[in-house]
Amino acid sequence: MIIEPRLVKLTTRTEVDVRRTIPHAKLRRIGAWVFVDHFGPTEQVDGMTVAAHPHTGLQTVTWLLDGLIDHRDSLGTAQNVTPGSLNLMTAGVGVSHSERSLPGPEALHAVQLWIALPEEVRSMRPTFEHIETVPTATFGDHVAQVFVGQWGEAASPATVFSPLVGAEVSVGNGGSIPLNPAWEYGVLNINGSMTANGKDVPLNALWYSPVGATELALTGSGTAIVIGGEPFLEQILMWWNFIARTHEEIEEMRMDWNLHTYPPIADRVGGWIPAPEMPNVTLMAR
Repeated sequence: MIIEPRLVKLTTRTEVDVRRTIPHAKLRRIGAWVFVDHFGPTEQVDGMTVAAHPHTGLQTVTWLLDGLIDHRDSLGTAQNVTPGSLNLMTAGVGVSHSERSLPGPEALHAVQLWIALPEEVRSMRPTFEHIETVPTATFGDHVAQVFVGQWGEAASPATVFSPLVGAEVSVGNGGSIPLNPAWEYGVLNINGSMTANGKDVPLNALWYSPVGATELALTGSGTAIVIGGEPFLEQILMWWNFIARTHEEIEEMRMDWNLHTYPPIADRVGGWIPAPEMPNVTLMAR
């Protein structure tokens, strides 16, 4: 199955679009991966200017292909993320952060991914991890930078709470990559021309492989983001920047944020993003 991206405004402060493939009406998640945004490449200096906003019940994964991003959060973190390094923020019971792109010699090009936290840890205290260099694995002509989980001989030190993998893959002339047949996978084409198991993957689109595949045959050239994981069977409710289990939890999370109960952020963006109005229907987990 091919998922074509839809365009979403990154923020009201810029006119830059992000390309979102998950969640989608046909594919709500891949394993515990519940959100896939692809941004850039753009040379707009203020391309990423995101004021303080909250997250609960999830982990954010920020991975750069090019450029430089300044991350500030309510834990007191001030951390730049550069290509090849990983920012992983575990929101747990609640954290807020801001992000802005910094000027540099290269255009900004990035993906941001969210991971749903399972029930037993979704109310944990928030944490932040920065990993300067992630391990690599070679599969034939393909080279994978594994930023989450383990693939081949490469095991990322990033802390996750579900069986997952996430990697940037430089696609070579051929070669098969082993897959776990109990997992589902996605291949996001972020640059170049490629096929996945014989299926053309258009630029900026995501190819989905359900449970059962034992290998991934990539051909072509370019760069892909590959995500995979054991199917996440918990029902979740995802609204705005929150992941919960009930409508009432979402209402409480929204109120906490709009009442400014989160610790302040020493950021350089200024302002904050209020939570939107709740819909006039009861939100249901699925």
